[in-house]
Order: sequence, then C-alpha cells, then structure tokens
Amino acid sequence: MAHLLGADGIALTIGTRTLLADVSLGLDDGDRVGIVGPNGAGKSTLLRIFAGTALPDGGRVTRVGGSTLGMLDQRDELPEDATVLDIVHGDAETHVWASDARVREVHDGLIAELAWDAPVAKLSGGQRRRVALAALLVQDPDVLLLDEPTNHLDVEGVAWLAAHLRERYGRPGTSGALVVVTHDRWFLDEVCSRMWEVRGDGTGAVDGYEGGYAAYILARAERARQAATAAEKRDNLLRKELAWLRRGAPARTSKPKFRLDAASALIDDEPPPRDSMELTRMATRRLGKDVLDLESVSVTVPGKVLFDDVTWRLGPGDRYGVVGVNGAGKTTLLALLAGRREPDSGRVKRGKTIHVQELSQDVAELDELGALKAVEVIEQEKGRVVVDGKELTAAQLTEKLGFTRERAYTPVRDLSGGERRRLQLLRLLVSEPNVLLLDEPTNDLDTDTLAAVEDLLDGWPGTLIVVSHDRYLLERVADRQVALLGDGTIRDLPGGVEEYLRLRAAARSTGASGAAAGGGARTGSGNGSGGATTGAAPASDGAPAEELSQRDIRAAKKEVSRIERQLAKIAQKEAELHESIAQQATDYQAVARLDAELRDLGTERDELEAAWLEAAEVAG
Repeated sequence: MAHLLGADGIALTIGTRTLLADVSLGLDDGDRVGIVGPNGAGKSTLLRIFAGTALPDGGRVTRVGGSTLGMLDQRDELPEDATVLDIVHGDAETHVWASDARVREVHDGLIAELAWDAPVAKLSGGQRRRVALAALLVQDPDVLLLDEPTNHLDVEGVAWLAAHLRERYGRPGTSGALVVVTHDRWFLDEVCSRMWEVRGDGTGAVDGYEGGYAAYILARAERARQAATAAEKRDNLLRKELAWLRRGAPARTSKPKFRLDAASALIDDEPPPRDSMELTRMATRRLGKDVLDLESVSVTVPGKVLFDDVTWRLGPGDRYGVVGVNGAGKTTLLALLAGRREPDSGRVKRGKTIHVQELSQDVAELDELGALKAVEVIEQEKGRVVVDGKELTAAQLTEKLGFTRERAYTPVRDLSGGERRRLQLLRLLVSEPNVLLLDEPTNDLDTDTLAAVEDLLDGWPGTLIVVSHDRYLLERVADRQVALLGDGTIRDLPGGVEEYLRLRAAARSTGASGAAAGGGARTGSGNGSGGATTGAAPASDGAPAEELSQRDIRAAKKEVSRIERQLAKIAQKEAELHESIAQQATDYQAVARLDAELRDLGTERDELEAAWLEAAEVAG
C-alpha cells in the first residue's frame, strides 16, 4: 500500500504539560484510524500537526507529493454572509459538480433539505456542521482529518456519514486514508480499522491498536491485566525486601545498603496513581406509582406542529432513549417533562413524589456560577453526601469524578466543556433526583468518561429519559426507544435505532413526511407504566391486518419460528466468538478477525430481527 503521510519523532510541550514525546506514526492507503484519549490529552493537537496548522517543538511531518489533505475542525467557523452554495462549491461552475454522481450523493446525504441560497447566519449548529462536512467531502481529499464530525448531527446523519466514509476509504481498491477524533464509539466501530490512543498521562506516548473500538477496549483490558499482574509481583517482592530490612541487623551496613537500593528501585518502578474516573451512585428519593404523563398534548411553533394530541405515560423505573430529526421537538419534549414549558393544549400530569433534574445540552446553568470554584458548586448544593455508608465531602466527591485537586479549585468559567458537563451531572445527582432528563449528555466527554457515566446510569434506579445521537449510549442505558419523526407524534421503536433509520429511509424513498413510513400513530398507554402504542401495521401486500387470510397468518407464524431458530444459532455463535476473543486477547490480528466475524453476525442478526418484527405483526 502506498504511504501517504508520516510523523517522525514529533514532540510538543504546552506550559509544563508534555502532550507528545518522540511520537512516530504513519498513514497508508486504506487506513481508517480513530484517535481516542482523555479530554485535553492532545488528540485535536495531533490532528492539527498532521494538517500543518500547528507546529511541533521537535520532529517532522512528511506528506507524499501531489496528495491532497482536508480537515474538519471542531468549530464550524463559516463566513456569516456566505450562502450554502458558496461554502460547498465556491466559484465552481454548476455543470462541473452537478454531473458528478459522487457529489450528488454527498448533497443527498447531508444538505438535501437546505436551500442553496440559505445564508450561513441563519443556519442552526447541526446545519452548519452538515454544510462544513459537505464542503470537505465534495473535495474528495486523499487524506481526510475529522475532529468530532458527529457533533450536532442526528442519528440519521451519523449513520450516513459512517457508511459514506467506509465506502470511500475502506472499499478494496480505493486510495486515501482517514483519521478521525470522536467520542462516538458506535461510529468508531463502524468506520475505523485501527486505533491510536493518546495517553494524556504526561509521558506523551501514543499507543496503536488493530481493529475498531471494541477490539481496542479488549486489547487495552488485556494490557491492564498484564500490568496489574506485574504490579502484584512487584508489590510482593517489595514487601519481602522491606520485611528483610526490618529484620536485618543495623551494624551490617553492606547488606542493608544493597537491600535499600533494591527497594528504592522497586519503588521508583511503581507507576503513578491513575486519575480514576469513579462516578458515585447516589441514593434517589422515593418514587411513587405516578410519575409523568403527557395527556392529549399539543405544541405548535411558528410554521410547524411539534406535537399533535400526543399521550405518553412514564412510570417508575422507565428508561427511554429519544431519537429524531433536527427540529422535531426533542428538546421541547424535555422542556414539557421538566415543567419549563406548558403545552398549547392538553396537560402534563405530575406525580406527587417526583423530583426532576435536567442536564441541558449547553450546560448553561453553570454560567451564573462562573466565579465559584468547582468544589464550591457542589458544597452549595450539598456539603456532605453519604455513599455506601461513608460520608463524603464535596472535595472528595469532585475527586471521585476525576477532578484533580488543582482542577477542583479552578473557577467554573475556566473549566473545559467536558469538565463543566461532569460537574453539572454531579451537581444534579447530589440533589437526589428520582427523574433524570439528559439532553445530549455525551457532548464533550472522552470515551473513558462516557463508560463511567454509562456505568452510573446503568444502575440508577429512577426514571430516565435520554435524548442523544450516541447509539452506543442509548443501547446501553435505555430499555426502550421512541422517535420524533416530525409528524406531531411520538413513535415507539421496538427495533431500536435500526428501525428508526428504516423508517426515515422509507420516508425519503416515497417522498412523504417522516411519519408516513410505517403509519406512525399517536402514542398512548392505558396502564400508566409507560409505553407508546402504534396503529395496525400494514401487511406485506398492503392489506390491513384484520383482512389477512388464515393461510397468511399460519405462514407468518412459521416464519417467526424459523427466524427464532436462526437467531438462537447466531446467539450461540456470538457467545463462542466472545469466548475466543477473550482467550486470544493478546493476538491483535486474531482479535481483529474475530471482531469482523462478530460484526457480520450482528448485521445478519439485525436483518433477521427486522424480518421477525414484520412476520410477528402479521402473525399477531
């Protein structure tokens, strides 16, 4: 494979922090690399060094002559007076790009709903990101560098981008390479074939791993296990050395000196303590039978109906993930549940025992506390919290959330976006809510922090509503998922995000509104425990379910049984592959091969589950 770009011995120090030290990396044709690491470790800086917009203190970056490079920055800094057409195609003649099928595909995937003459000043954050991506992708660079490309994109946009990049840079015979910094773990698994981890521990090292995010986690866990084994052996030897010193005669100076040197070497070899990101599970207030009910709710904004006579009931312990197109009303839905907005008609019924807390998308609640230190924000909410029978102070709580002593006493206005989000989440939890509303909680968080947040939410006993485009998060913490398709309803998604993407694809192919695909009916539930009901699903021949013949129903039941047997076989194969991966965790090539087999099985399982849903609707 042709070499495209290389970094040889690059080093960079900012202030007293070493971000990169003697780092050598290379990109060849067909490489699709994901970069992960803690917030502030230097991931974006590494991209800018590759792009030539930042210079290292030492080392050099080389690029093959004649190759092109394009980079998407985290911030979409577009000229306010420009139009969509200006940004995407500049001065290029229309016939040049309009005749290119590849360019038309980018238009359809990212900016089909935007007017060419729409001024940038009037675009939303999500629309700006789509325009910036489209402008970069139509250039078709040989080396593509993307910094948080999924920010502000909805689930549908993320899925399209992943498929496009995998086809463009991952298909056999294609040239070019891709490097992406993102916290979206589903995206990393879908797109990337290699991973680089910027450690961020002061060593300035960057570790390479083969495979996507799942393979990276397995390999890193195995490295951690081996390091723990070595540390345990070192500790045992250190205890023996110290015990010998305590027993040894003081007059025998030569042997104690030798032993002291050995003990000192062992102590020096002890790795520094980790910046543990341990999130604490807080107690929740008692939650009664009645939580939150939307009853015949309607909400209209200028030029659009967001909710039209919607009924949705949430019970104790319900856990919903919410997806939907931009502008469909996801944030408005949270505002209704939080009590920040009243419906135009209908009512929001609230249980007497509920205590609601909401994590907003921009964490603007902390703006008025900018002068306070992080630890003072928690003290203001609650000075001491009892966790697992131990009383913890605000300082101890912030430390458990990954704040060093220095950062815990940093003013809120000087905290990074990820630190502000972590601080606000802790602030909400110490107030002991029993209903938690989260609006895009994964923004600005690194993958390790996300894993800790998921672990916390996974065991949280209250009612949880999460609005997110992060499929990994939704599948981990939500029991059910619903969609806002822009037709004024809330649609239940038994098939999860994959079902939502099928509905959207069907809507586009028929030219109808998002809800037309699948006949989404208004939600409702008569049992008070949450749930969205939909209208009768159409049969395969277009006839209503009640008009199906007995032969059709029998055939559907046989199909259900057949698919269930296939799903059971796939589940067994997946279990065997997981066991094989665990046994061969140190063989990165074998892990990558087994991980690819797992992905193929996952695709086959998704297709079978979709077929099962269709057959089950007919079988009744």
